[in-house]
Amino acid sequence: MALIEWRSDFETGVPDVDHEHRELVDLINQLHDQMGGDAEPAEISAFLGEVFARISAHFALEESVMRKHQYDQYIEHKTDHEKLLDDIRDIMDDFDAGEYAAYDEALSSAVRDWFVDHFKTKDARLHNMLGV
Repeated sequence: MALIEWRSDFETGVPDVDHEHRELVDLINQLHDQMGGDAEPAEISAFLGEVFARISAHFALEESVMRKHQYDQYIEHKTDHEKLLDDIRDIMDDFDAGEYAAYDEALSSAVRDWFVDHFKTKDARLHNMLGV
């Protein structure tokens, strides 16, 4: 079962950003599936690293779009990005420390809820401001 179901209201209207959003949702869903499967801890740890790297790269793209268009809430939006990256680092640390159950709970609260809320609020506002 997917952790995050893609919905059209996640779209910003910026093709590169929307494409990466879809890829990130797919990647997070793959991670969620691995957590429920028979993956080895080293595989999950490596996958978490991949999720972190891909999310970091996506945020860099999105932040460059905001700077290019002189987005008025750039600082707030960037701060939200940094909070998620901090949360993912905490999840990675917990997982590496052997707190598997804590990871599973953190995944649902720090990732799913954050992405859904961020897509529907901050990214939707960015979309409206850009007029795309």
